[in-house]
Amino acid sequence: MEFKKVKKIFRVTGIKGKESFANFGTEVPKLAQQFLARLDEIDNHSDTEIALFEPKRDDNHLEGHYYVGVIVKETKKEVPIGMDYIETTFDYVTTRGKINDLNKLHNNLLKWANEQGYKRNLESHIVETYHPMENNEEEVEIYLPIYS
Repeated sequence: MEFKKVKKIFRVTGIKGKESFANFGTEVPKLAQQFLARLDEIDNHSDTEIALFEPKRDDNHLEGHYYVGVIVKETKKEVPIGMDYIETTFDYVTTRGKINDLNKLHNNLLKWANEQGYKRNLESHIVETYHPMENNEEEVEIYLPIYS
């Protein structure tokens, strides 16, 4: 696993959801499928699917919001009804691996970030981008926002 620090801009058109953190694993993919059924409504998009997650700040923080969408190539002034445009620029620590290893990737990235002395920015979205591979496999790239 490779870890690194990057500064990145994400331009996203997507749909917002709100759910208990415990249900993110089932509800986020459901909303993503609804979004993908409307993908043809978005012009000038890349083929990279993306999700942005409100970080869980503590044990009492039970419900969070998230966005599922697609990276777009330029700033949007208008988006389809029921969708939002989000643009975010932060410093992140990042890693990439198989989506089946998602929890392990998150845990290892958090551990590495702590070892490097990075402080997490819990006011900014956690970002995941999804990348189809051969043999119906998929990789995920995780971006955890940090203070620079």
